[in-house]
Amino acid sequence: MTDLRRDPADDQFRQEVRAFLAASLPPEMARRNRQGYHGPKEDTREWTRILHAKGWSAPNWPVEHGGTGWTLSQQAIFDEECTAAGAPMLDIFGLSMVGPLIYTFGTDDLKSRILPAFLRGEITWAQGFSEPNSGSDLGSLQTRAVIDGGDYVINGRKIWTSAAHYADLIFFLVRTGEGTRNGLSMLIVDAKSPGLAIRPIIDIRKEHSLNEVILDDVRTPVANRIGEEGKGWGYAKALLENERAFAAEIPRNRNHLATLRRIAAETIRAGRPLIEDPLFSAQIAELEVEFLALEFMTLRAMSQTGGGPSFGSLLKVRGSELVQRITQLQVEALGDCGAYLYSAEAHIAGEPQPAPGPDFAPGIWSEAMYRRASSIYGGANEIQRTLIAKQYLEL
Repeated sequence: MTDLRRDPADDQFRQEVRAFLAASLPPEMARRNRQGYHGPKEDTREWTRILHAKGWSAPNWPVEHGGTGWTLSQQAIFDEECTAAGAPMLDIFGLSMVGPLIYTFGTDDLKSRILPAFLRGEITWAQGFSEPNSGSDLGSLQTRAVIDGGDYVINGRKIWTSAAHYADLIFFLVRTGEGTRNGLSMLIVDAKSPGLAIRPIIDIRKEHSLNEVILDDVRTPVANRIGEEGKGWGYAKALLENERAFAAEIPRNRNHLATLRRIAAETIRAGRPLIEDPLFSAQIAELEVEFLALEFMTLRAMSQTGGGPSFGSLLKVRGSELVQRITQLQVEALGDCGAYLYSAEAHIAGEPQPAPGPDFAPGIWSEAMYRRASSIYGGANEIQRTLIAKQYLEL
């Protein structure tokens, strides 16, 4: 695929990243990550520690807060190479969501307590926004926090909370007043706090990545509030813009397309490789063209400021629907080998073990099923289209 955005100076950086990955990424860690989207918590921690020793554990942060200070092009190269090598996905909740909020709006005390430990791989995050009756419409959430002495006391329920069972800290959007614009605040809570219960939600893959979180008189210090009380709505909007832009998942989609081409090249249908079928190869070409357009749209969004939430919504809609089409075509290309390849016992044991089949087949079906939800999480695509119509097209 033609790559139009690089300048020659990036080639040396790419080689540096590749050499580092070859020397530092444990092979077993890479194998596990290639066969499942949600790798073990221990892998994420260990990989973060490895990157921290190199000074690379926050590739998208400014230098003054412990980041690399890399250009957008360098960030993209790093993400591409890590994904291609099978490196564990870093903690996106910390890196691209709550971390930037803390170093932008948090007190010096909060920054010093949280950020260095996160960069060392000592803190794993979860995000507590959605509720049983408040999903895309976060302004209607009902989980409430009231001040009692030096603490907030929190009561309510959160749903679809990814990785809460792994998390050390959870950042919650809670109600501290009335209304939307001035009635919400953002609080950090220890996941092991008394009164905080985490209930697993088992998905269609028989995997545990989602949770319901119950808060019953849970206490957290006022010092754990991010920014000002009542300003949580503005902080959440900025955070969700990052989440929706991330939904384009350029490095992972690039890797999915490479996997699709490999499947098509090695799968024999009617006596010839599937890639030689003109109708199937045309479908791949169409997806690659759409991916290239999405890639440039993402780079444009990353290079601009003040673009408004509609830009994140555009990326979210296009990226989530593209990955659904790519992963679905992977399953179709695999044919009989596209069936579920992990046993329930292996999942319960904590690490999926592949059944017999091509070495590229394990995890394909599981990933495709997981991606059915990509048009829902981070704000349903129907809601995003409404935002685009109102804020971008002014309809």
